[in-house]
Amino acid sequence: MRHVVFNQKGGVGKSTITCNLAAIGASLGQRTLVVDLDPQGNSTRYLLGAGADDAGAGVAEFFDQTLKFSVRSHATSEYIVESPFDHLHVMPSSPALEEMHSKLESRYKIYKLRDALAALEADYDAIWIDTPPALNFYTRSALIAAEGCLIPFDCDDFSRRALYALLENVQEIQADHNPGLKVEGIVVNQFQPRANLPQRTVQELVDEGLPVLQPYLGASVKIKESHERALPMIHLDARHKLTQEFVALHAALQQASAPAKKRSAKAA
Repeated sequence: MRHVVFNQKGGVGKSTITCNLAAIGASLGQRTLVVDLDPQGNSTRYLLGAGADDAGAGVAEFFDQTLKFSVRSHATSEYIVESPFDHLHVMPSSPALEEMHSKLESRYKIYKLRDALAALEADYDAIWIDTPPALNFYTRSALIAAEGCLIPFDCDDFSRRALYALLENVQEIQADHNPGLKVEGIVVNQFQPRANLPQRTVQELVDEGLPVLQPYLGASVKIKESHERALPMIHLDARHKLTQEFVALHAALQQASAPAKKRSAKAA
């Protein structure tokens, strides 16, 4: 299953959600890949730690080779590195992504990531794609390459207003490029159950029939330690309340995707 974590708003927890869900899957023995399309490289640093500086070829080199005509095409696996965690690999980001964005867009290389990740289906049980906080070439590439889309939501009115436009953008990608893309749901992040505004805001989304996922992810200073130590929560503190919320969310996503997998197997 290929998942994209997408929101045009920054600071809503895309990298945190991507890496923690991927790490949980890997801890269960699932062969897992994280593709970091954000030039800031937060997912890369979260999963590789100090090794991020010497990660070698990654997403930027993959896209760079799509711009060049070559008799010998490079295997996508050449742009993937191992993380310190069993079963978890990373296609690392680079600031060079920023520089090549306009060239990739003008050359319309929008389907290259989809083709590359589809070729890796036999190698991985799950692929998680982290995206930049913008609807640009990289985000569109990810939405075209993915089968499921998760939307982080951080419980404020600005996020809620942006959510409707975001859902329209996803629907446009579905209609024009990827009819198989499914909105898996809205991931409520940094939720404070005792505060009135988050409760009311999330309940309004539920009342409108939007696909709000359970459980909600709570706010915790522990996540900052997790970032600093480059240890996803399942490896930092498996018993922590936030870790268990991530585990439950991962299980819910697995359960929801199981019927789709069965239908695909029968069709084949």
